[in-house]
Amino acid sequence: MSFTRTTEQSSKYVHLEKMPLGELLQNINNEDKTIPLAIEKALPQIEALAAKVVEKLRNGGRLFYIGAGTSGRLGIVDASECPPTFGVPFDLVIGLIAGGDTAIRRAVEFAEDDREQAWKDLCEYNINERDIVIGIAASGTTPYVIGGLEMCNANNIATGCITCNQGSPLATTAQYPVEVVTGPEFVTGSSRMKAGTAQKLVLNMISTSAMIQLGRVKGNKMVDMQLSNHKLVDRGVRMIMDEINISYEEAKALLDEHKNVRIAIDAYANR
Repeated sequence: MSFTRTTEQSSKYVHLEKMPLGELLQNINNEDKTIPLAIEKALPQIEALAAKVVEKLRNGGRLFYIGAGTSGRLGIVDASECPPTFGVPFDLVIGLIAGGDTAIRRAVEFAEDDREQAWKDLCEYNINERDIVIGIAASGTTPYVIGGLEMCNANNIATGCITCNQGSPLATTAQYPVEVVTGPEFVTGSSRMKAGTAQKLVLNMISTSAMIQLGRVKGNKMVDMQLSNHKLVDRGVRMIMDEINISYEEAKALLDEHKNVRIAIDAYANR
């Protein structure tokens, strides 16, 4: 299968250093506008992967993200936001990055080139057949990610991927590939831009739709969110008010008692 890394092709813009600031911003924005259309073309692939994620989580499995650099950081961000947003355990969605936690803030040289390390990282979490692993790599060629998925396949663990090139080695390795072809970057090869944005959007789609399917949203509200600051407590109070039509003070008292929006609403209904 032929494979062209369009994420590495030369930008269609030249002499960026000579562009006025306003023109730079306008052109970056113009490129960013193409991302949702690229994602739309991949919706069938995204649905197939999301359905598998729901199946695995519903049956007691976990969701792992593995990636390097920007891709790894995006996976960690998505994983870390699931517990406070949806009230799920911190070990339900897990993000792993080549080079370990140090690489979250500072690049670790050549960490992404180790084909064996991702499997070692996954084994620290006792990865098993109930789980699913999504490899994230804009290029679709990252050895850390490909090696990890190969070992998962060999051990009967479901695999997916999010990449921004068509027909990449990563996509051919994953059982449930998602290929969002974002094309050349505004700054040649800077895949933290369009490709990174596309990956973030797809991660949002997968984790959010999965949590909704698992019953972690009621109506359109995050009734299982963690009440970790005053803003979220106030949001929780207003959710209760909207749901059962009581005063702010009554809703606040309910939330103070039960510490959870869903439980507070159910407790009121069962009086």
